[in-house]
Amino acid sequence: MSAQLLLVDDEPGLREAVQAYLEDEGFQVEVASNAEQGWELLQQKLPELVITDIMMPHVDGYEFLKQLREDPRFKALPVVFLTARGMTGDRIQGYQAGCDAYLSKPFDPDELVAIVKNLLDRRAAQSPETGETPDIASLAREIGEIKSLLTGRSAIAQTPPPIKVDLTPREQSVLDLVAQGLMNKEIAKTLETSVRNVEKYVSRLFSKTGTNSRTELVRYALEHGLTK
Repeated sequence: MSAQLLLVDDEPGLREAVQAYLEDEGFQVEVASNAEQGWELLQQKLPELVITDIMMPHVDGYEFLKQLREDPRFKALPVVFLTARGMTGDRIQGYQAGCDAYLSKPFDPDELVAIVKNLLDRRAAQSPETGETPDIASLAREIGEIKSLLTGRSAIAQTPPPIKVDLTPREQSVLDLVAQGLMNKEIAKTLETSVRNVEKYVSRLFSKTGTNSRTELVRYALEHGLTK
């Protein structure tokens, strides 16, 4: 499955051209014309990398990046600045703000593709298919908390969900297995997929339920009857 990217730029012509080029290279690309729209798409799609302009109305690229880095879900999400501001001082400011790459307009599309592939490869290397999440101790603690919840699940009051949570069949399968106390590697083996894909599904579940940890996710699911 090809990587999913989010492109945020207020210039329609450039946005369409970059989207077409990246899709020709095999990427799935969601586009937004401003940071507000980009933030909404982030909640729905959870891309593997973001490409954003800096000079945009209302919320500029620096504010958008700050918003991303302050959210635990997107703290490590690779971000590429694609901008007309190409002076050395601008680049330094971009890297100090937390971007992973800085490409000045006009640019060679092949260079953008190379940057995107490099960042995705680096991210994949940091989450190897054969391992678990980097913080094993934290994950193990959460698994223990989940098992404690399951032991006392009869004491957790179930109420109708305040809003409809629209889960795909695969998201539901992952949720059910998380609720059983399985770790990502075990879930991946059960569903015959990769650990990286499991991590993506868990992140989507966090986003859709407004939770920030596996323990919170399981408690939410039990309280609202989202899992058996």
